[in-house]
Amino acid sequence: MSRPAKEIRKMRGIWAIAINTIKQALRLKIAVVFIILLLVLLPVMGIAMTGDGTLKGRLQVFVSYGMSLTSFLLCFLTMIVAAYSLTSDIKEKQIYTVLTKPVRRVELLLGKLLGVMMLSSVLLVLFSAIIYSITIFIPKFSKTSESERAQAENEFYTARESLFQTDFDVSSDVNESYGKLERAGQLPTGLSRQAIIDNLTRSKRYEKRAVGVGEEVVWEFNNVKPLDPNQTLFVRFKYEVSVNPPDLQIYSRWVVGDIRQFGHNTIQTPVYSFDRKDLVRTSYEIQVPADAVASDGYLAVAFLNVPLNNTVVIFPFEDGLTVLYKASTFTRNFAKAVLLILFRLIFLACLGLLTASFLSFPVAMLFCLMIFFTGIISGFILESFTFLSENISKIYIYTLQPVVELLPRFDKYNPSEYLVSASLIKLTALAKTACGLVCIRGFLALIAALLIFSYREIAKDVV
Repeated sequence: MSRPAKEIRKMRGIWAIAINTIKQALRLKIAVVFIILLLVLLPVMGIAMTGDGTLKGRLQVFVSYGMSLTSFLLCFLTMIVAAYSLTSDIKEKQIYTVLTKPVRRVELLLGKLLGVMMLSSVLLVLFSAIIYSITIFIPKFSKTSESERAQAENEFYTARESLFQTDFDVSSDVNESYGKLERAGQLPTGLSRQAIIDNLTRSKRYEKRAVGVGEEVVWEFNNVKPLDPNQTLFVRFKYEVSVNPPDLQIYSRWVVGDIRQFGHNTIQTPVYSFDRKDLVRTSYEIQVPADAVASDGYLAVAFLNVPLNNTVVIFPFEDGLTVLYKASTFTRNFAKAVLLILFRLIFLACLGLLTASFLSFPVAMLFCLMIFFTGIISGFILESFTFLSENISKIYIYTLQPVVELLPRFDKYNPSEYLVSASLIKLTALAKTACGLVCIRGFLALIAALLIFSYREIAKDVV
């Protein structure tokens, strides 16, 4: 038989196994339950959920719960189908009829993977299309004001680039403080040197974010590229204070634009000023015309703590100050969010086949669920290791760290969080997710599955 004919035969075999895997999955009652559940729940959620009562709040709640529920159930279904399709063939001895034909074990696993991903991809596209359609049509069937529609258009139906406040360089201050503590013998016990440095760095940066009465702080951003200079950009901020004002409100003056022009005779780029009074510990957004950005992409945001306050104003680390501007469309951003879920499904399909290659179905599912839920909280797990003592930290670095680094980071790029906040999903985030989940972790899981299954004794079921 010629080589092209052999390749065609292999592809036909893989395709036949993939189709059989889909049929096998559709015979599972739990798969049918999941599909019906999503088909019923998504439209009901679109009608019933109201959020905070505004159009934007309703859209955010629906997309958050809809995308999260779809992702969770499809991830669960993918793991079940991937693990069950192989373990059931071995348990019911159907695999004998397959392997006695001219079908190699590699082709069998690839066919199983193809079938699982075809089913998961079709369901993902179907339910994503339902979520997208409901999201688009909600305003048409809601009695909302023009201001709410404008708010939803500017703060939800878009994809905004987020520029966060830059971290101030405090390395010299940190080294000086560490030296003083070391010479005085006052270094905290039970913490590694890196943990102490991290705590000092956070403390010093926190001090830089504190603005005294009558003082001013300026944040400068470069490479700001609004999609349309005739539209608007937003400055999102939230205050913390050293002493609560009597009415819990802060007086402020904001200046946004190219402040480099001050001192020159002509102003070519508009500079906008805003006098405000805002509640503490509450997020607000200032709407600024996008023509405030200079031609070279420079933008400055200045905050003045006016003397009416009598308290120090502090900008928190996470959401103290952010500049947002429209960089893409909601449709494109939604498609990228669906791709993030797809990458997750590909990894879980490979993981399911890996566990099924040497474990029974219940044990394989238990292993998959452990990895899945660990991936959801992996950020918390990795962060907790930074607070180990110095001696234990060294042991962790050379033993557990390589294993922990292989864990998936599902919480790092959460699709629903991007859509709810209308934050742009960058191509770099897609590339990192594809590389980390599919090309590295998924590929390693698939290779391990192929190696283990190739040497497994099929005639003797291994539990």
